[in-house]
Amino acid sequence: MTSQDDPRARLLSAALEHVAFDGWSDETLAHAADDCGVALSEAQALFPRGAVDLALGYHRLGDQQMIAQMIETDLSQMRYRDRVALAVRTRLEIADKEAVRRGSTLFSLPTNAGDGAKAIWETADGIWGCLGDTSRDVNWYTKRMTLSAVYSSVLLYWLGDTSDGNDATWAFLDRRIDNVMQIEKTKAQLRENPLVKSFMAGPGKILENVTAPSSSGRETFPGYWSGSKN
Repeated sequence: MTSQDDPRARLLSAALEHVAFDGWSDETLAHAADDCGVALSEAQALFPRGAVDLALGYHRLGDQQMIAQMIETDLSQMRYRDRVALAVRTRLEIADKEAVRRGSTLFSLPTNAGDGAKAIWETADGIWGCLGDTSRDVNWYTKRMTLSAVYSSVLLYWLGDTSDGNDATWAFLDRRIDNVMQIEKTKAQLRENPLVKSFMAGPGKILENVTAPSSSGRETFPGYWSGSKN
């Protein structure tokens, strides 16, 4: 199925023409449905929570595009920290700044904060996944928590950046990645510390039972409609 055959993709593309004026809203969904010839009832079924699901759909589409670009990029000669930085930069370069700004406003509302946090986590998960992360223990969580914090801070900086080519943002990104690399170096040193080793052999042994969640069923939630299938 091409994007032209997918009503979700068509609605998201049409919605971008209206987000700058109406934000991520039910009005934007209605305008998008009218623009691409999709019945409003079908559009509301595809995006049952209206503005929130429409904004999340746009965010996840950006994640998919970032992953596709990273998979096609030759990373073999790059340092690992540069691969992470490239993935974050690629993700931001894909996005429309005004659409993201409007989305940030939407997800800053208390009722939507959980969805916003989940979206950032999914981006971090997608980056680690396309970079070949194989961790299945507690490191699976710590890597994503750390990268979520980095991505969030860089995103906010990018939204306010007026420098040519967003050069100030990319410099800020490099500084944040360097901070993360320093944390990873410190963690490695701590693992060799006798006191830490003793803790991990005793009370800390419980951490060995922490595993990454199953990847199956992450996108299948009851009450969501994906359109008719032939």
